[in-house]
Amino acid sequence: MPFYTPLRYPGGKRRLAHPVARLIETNHLVDVEYVEPYAGGASIALALLFNEYVSKIHINDLSRPVFAFWSSVLDATEALCQRVEATPVTAAEWKRQREIYLRSDDADLFDLGFATFFLNRTNRSGILSGRMIGGMNQTGRWKLDARFSKRELTRRIRKIGRYRTRIAVSQEDAASFIGSLSPVVGPNALFFVDPPYIDAGENLYLNDYSLDDHRQLERQIAELDNHWIVTYDYDAAARHRLHHDRTRVSFALSYSAQHRRLGREAMFLSDSLRLPPEWQDAAEVSIGPPGSKYPVMARVEAIGPFCRDS
Repeated sequence: MPFYTPLRYPGGKRRLAHPVARLIETNHLVDVEYVEPYAGGASIALALLFNEYVSKIHINDLSRPVFAFWSSVLDATEALCQRVEATPVTAAEWKRQREIYLRSDDADLFDLGFATFFLNRTNRSGILSGRMIGGMNQTGRWKLDARFSKRELTRRIRKIGRYRTRIAVSQEDAASFIGSLSPVVGPNALFFVDPPYIDAGENLYLNDYSLDDHRQLERQIAELDNHWIVTYDYDAAARHRLHHDRTRVSFALSYSAQHRRLGREAMFLSDSLRLPPEWQDAAEVSIGPPGSKYPVMARVEAIGPFCRDS
């Protein structure tokens, strides 16, 4: 599957665009407004939009740096591309952009948006508060510009800019965002809710959640009249019995934050969504794009206790 987002996020969630598209097809949803309360890199949202599975996407992130980036992409597309093309990818520049990022509360929105982009592309695993690729002395195997192809990244930014009338960006607390948008997005709206990790959130995200926050989110999602999908780390969801009374699909994704590993995830679905028939035909099935080099292997589990031993 092509890369559509200019941002790097650990977790490989872009490969879920295909199963989300299959859910849209199976349920005959048309004129879909797709909503991500924790957008981050918005890879799924962009894939669905560019391939015309949805009519509009709403991407929200409470993080001011992330919001600043998306605002810059939509409101200052060419200026952002020009800055990407003109800025040297050096350790000295990394330090300068990091200073802007560290002043995120009062930094100019456009400058902050670019700083966010620069650090995301030059830090290990794209973690904004992380270390630069190759180290300060650039003696590592990979250099600072290893993930900074200016030609490719500006191509992605310009493509997103061409869809600006079909993209809404906001910076709200997720609960407020869900509560305000749910009544107005129409009956075929689809919420894709991918909250910060319960156990590693403080290491990956600026706005991490407590367990109480996750339980409050669970209650809010359960009351939605819209279609919804929620994803969690499988073991964490099982340990805390989150969404245990909902249809769930367990699947595996590879992660690159600090150490590459295969992580088991759970996708919970609203009662309003029917499963694609092929997902139910076997004990384990690939829900990723056909012919993918890295298939997403999954299985549908019965409502009730989690399968902790597999």
